Amino acid sequence: MSFAISKTPSLFGRTKELEGQIDEFLDIVTQTGLLFNRAIDIYLDKGPCEDFEELLSKASEVETRADTLRRDIENKLYVQTLIPDLRGDVLMLLENVDNIINRYEANLFRFSIQSPDIPAEFNQGFRKLTEQVIHSVESLVSASRAFFRDTNSVRDHVRKVLFFESEADRISTKLQRKIFASNLDLSRKRHLQYFIENIDEVANSAEDVADELAIYAIKRII
Repeated sequence: MSFAISKTPSLFGRTKELEGQIDEFLDIVTQTGLLFNRAIDIYLDKGPCEDFEELLSKASEVETRADTLRRDIENKLYVQTLIPDLRGDVLMLLENVDNIINRYEANLFRFSIQSPDIPAEFNQGFRKLTEQVIHSVESLVSASRAFFRDTNSVRDHVRKVLFFESEADRISTKLQRKIFASNLDLSRKRHLQYFIENIDEVANSAEDVADELAIYAIKRII
């Protein structure tokens, strides 16, 4: 005897234009994460440089595109009275995910403006932290896509967000301990700590959004 797995219907129905816009918005989250990762890599290798600034400029461009898309989606949800029962949850989800894009960009601006002097011995820690942060956000993107198409799988993706966020916290703590145990001046230690905490905060934000998304998914199912 075979059992069919119950799958919640797509939230979009016939609203294919809205579906495409939300997909594009989530694609931008992924794109911004890739730009962020590349920019951090370049900064660790070369410090402040033209290549880094070019990536910052690209991140700003896609952030602007995300803002435009989000506003257009919001307008469609209201004017065309689409998915009225879940409109509030969808709007909040898009706004919160947009804030993560903003955090990516804000971190790059911090590097550009303050030009932290990062000793090579800490480069690997910064790279590992960045990697886990991006994994956490990518898992949130997967959870968000699932919310619109297969609500039952949201929980699995949310668990991954929580895992990667925990890994980011672990790496952040280890890296800060290593820095404060070094012979650097206290002012430099605190400056590096500031950048570590702000990178880690991206994963913390992803966790917060994932927690809310899990509740939205439950509401859809019941």
